[in-house]
Amino acid sequence: MVMKGLTLRGVEVFEALARTGSVAQAAEITGLSQPSISQQLRNLENALGTELVDHGRRPMRLTQAGRSFLARAEAVLAELRLAQSELMVMDLTHLSTLSIGLIDDFDNDLTPRLATLLADSLTKSRFKLITLPSLEIFEAIETQKLHLAVSATSGEVLEGVVEYPLVRDPFILVAPRGAVPDGADIMAALRDLPFLRYAREQLISRQIEGHLAREQLEFEERFEIGSHLALMAMVARRLGWALTTPLGYMRAGRFHDQIDAFEVPFGAFSRTISLFTRMDWSDQVPRDVAEMIRRLAQSQIIDPAVARLPWLSGQLAVIEP
Repeated sequence: MVMKGLTLRGVEVFEALARTGSVAQAAEITGLSQPSISQQLRNLENALGTELVDHGRRPMRLTQAGRSFLARAEAVLAELRLAQSELMVMDLTHLSTLSIGLIDDFDNDLTPRLATLLADSLTKSRFKLITLPSLEIFEAIETQKLHLAVSATSGEVLEGVVEYPLVRDPFILVAPRGAVPDGADIMAALRDLPFLRYAREQLISRQIEGHLAREQLEFEERFEIGSHLALMAMVARRLGWALTTPLGYMRAGRFHDQIDAFEVPFGAFSRTISLFTRMDWSDQVPRDVAEMIRRLAQSQIIDPAVARLPWLSGQLAVIEP
């Protein structure tokens, strides 16, 4: 039996406070007022019979009990959010076929879950799910080889195509662990390391190069890498630094202990991940699939990313319709 006074809302508030260390930011994340945030925390601490945060410090710091409780709270909330996604029932029985393409940024976490959920709903249909680079996905949706496509947006208006924005994915800077001392100027600390670029033909490379041009920044062209994991491996091996996004960073989990991540120090910028469909195929199905992807992105990617890099809170986020 759950102890009296322990509520799901209180646990959600505590998680938001632990991420941000700020009542104001926790209020923004949860949609509650600041007094309500403080009250929810007091109620939770009273229910548990212990202080979870050091109330005398700003930003707030977790107590030992708070750190222990946070690990359990995050696990419980992740499971609840995943269950919410899996309970979303879509009526796809009227479809004879469904083909969907997704960018490979989702391969580790979201794509396997989405595939099983869609397959469960398509009991009498032909179902095809593939992963492709963004530019190939655009070509496939324009030539009607796919019914639905999930990709980073290029900024171009595609004739006859409807877009459903899903996730705002900000660009971040990744560098070898310890290459930037605490409090140091990031670019000064990295001046002796080369900039590792994505291959020029990739959409993410075009977006990064466009931002560098707008900021009037130029870096020596030595490395151009087509594989995301190879790029992250080179950063981990101290061969250079790179610009990527949280979606890319989370795919490279094996290198997290060898990489530091920072906000971009020369102008924040982001990309949008959207679901696309042909206008003549636009109905409730793409709306339902878009909502399912938003929920999966929140539980499988955004929550774990913000837990690891709390400064991403509010930047890496689902885009509500």
